[in-house]
Amino acid sequence: MELSQNLAEHGVKITIVNTEFGHKLLMFSLPESSKRQQQIHLVSIPDGMEPGEDQNNLDKLCDSILRFMPTYLEDLIGKINGSSDSKITCVIADEFMGWAVGVVKKMRIAQASF
Repeated sequence: MELSQNLAEHGVKITIVNTEFGHKLLMFSLPESSKRQQQIHLVSIPDGMEPGEDQNNLDKLCDSILRFMPTYLEDLIGKINGSSDSKITCVIADEFMGWAVGVVKKMRIAQASF
């Protein structure tokens, strides 16, 4: 989030993609002023887990993420790039979402990871 805020201060438009489960936790913890920032947009995609499934079962969660989220991410990027003046031109993925690099390479979008 700190990286996003620093980039936004320099005029970069940011879309943070999280799982639906993580998104709910993030939105609950953010102050209202953060939710209204113009440069940073928070969106979610499904992780493939069913409602009520144990999100703490890391084996099942990781398997589900790797099976389902790449398709959801590709669809999300396609929708954003197809309907917006602000195209996604670079994706930054952390170590937990390294699979996203393969998705954006396939879409010929610049990527960075940390």
